[in-house]
Amino acid sequence: MRDILRPLYQERTSQQNTIGVISVEKKESKAALTEGFDVILLVLVKEAETPVFVKHYVYGEEKAALYIITESQMKEWLLLGSNRKFIEWLYYGKVLFDRNEYVHEMKQEMREFPFFGRKIKMTIEFSKLIRRWTDGRDFFNNRHYLDAYNHVMHSLHHLARLAVIENGFYPEVTVWLQVKQIEPEIYKLYEELLTSDEELEKRLELLFIAIDFLIHSRTENGAAHLLSILEEKESWTFQELLNHQETSYYAVDLGVLLEYLIEKSFVAERKVKTKGQGIFHRQYQVINR
Repeated sequence: MRDILRPLYQERTSQQNTIGVISVEKKESKAALTEGFDVILLVLVKEAETPVFVKHYVYGEEKAALYIITESQMKEWLLLGSNRKFIEWLYYGKVLFDRNEYVHEMKQEMREFPFFGRKIKMTIEFSKLIRRWTDGRDFFNNRHYLDAYNHVMHSLHHLARLAVIENGFYPEVTVWLQVKQIEPEIYKLYEELLTSDEELEKRLELLFIAIDFLIHSRTENGAAHLLSILEEKESWTFQELLNHQETSYYAVDLGVLLEYLIEKSFVAERKVKTKGQGIFHRQYQVINR
C-alpha cells in the first residue's frame, strides 16, 4: 500500500516547504490507531494556507488518508495535547522523508522529554486539574455524587499527566501504563475509584482528601509558569494576565487557578483605590516564600 501511495507525497519531498513525511499503517493489535483506514500519511510542512488539509483515497479494497499539517499546528498539538490521535501517529509512525532530521529530533524529544514546552505544559495540566477538582468538590458538597465522580475521574487524568511530565516523560501516549510504573500512588487512587466496594459517597470523600494532598504537594511545580510570569513585575491586573501571550494556553482556567494560589498562600491580592468610595481594583502579586 505504501508503494502505491508514494506518488501522493513524493513530489512534495522535493519542495523546501516540506519538512517530513510519516506513514502509519493499520495493525490488528492497534486497529483504532488509523481510524479505520489502512494507511495514514502525514505530510509536515513549514507553512500552508490552512493548518490542516485532509484528503481521502481508495485503492481496490483499501483506504488511505493524507494529512498536510503545518509546523505551527503540530507544535500547538504537542504543547497542548489537544489532538491525541496525531500525537500517536507521530509517535508510532514510520518516517518516509525527513529534511535535516527534523522529524527524528521531534520524535526523540517526545521519548526523552523535556521538550520546548515542559514548564508551560505542567501549568496547563495543573490549571485543568484545579478546575476539575474544585468543581467536583462543589458537586460533592451539594450531594451531586455522579457529577462529582465524573470530575474526580478527570482530576485523576490531569494529575496523572502532570506526574508523568514531572518525571521527565511525554504524557500523551499510554499515560496510565506510565503512571503505574512511576507514580503507583496515583494509579492506586484510579483503581480505587473504579473498583472499590465502598459506597460512592464514602469513596469520593476519601478520594477528595487524597487528591487534595497530592495537588498541594505539586503546587509549586504545577503553577511554576504562572508564578514566573507574576514575578516579572510587582503586581498584575487580571486583564494584564489574560493579555500575556503565554497564559492564553490556560486562560479559561486562569481565574480558578489564581484563587487556588491565593488560598494556598502562593499569591496575594493587592488592593488599589478607585474613584468609588470603598471600591478597590484587585491585583495579584507573588508571595516570596
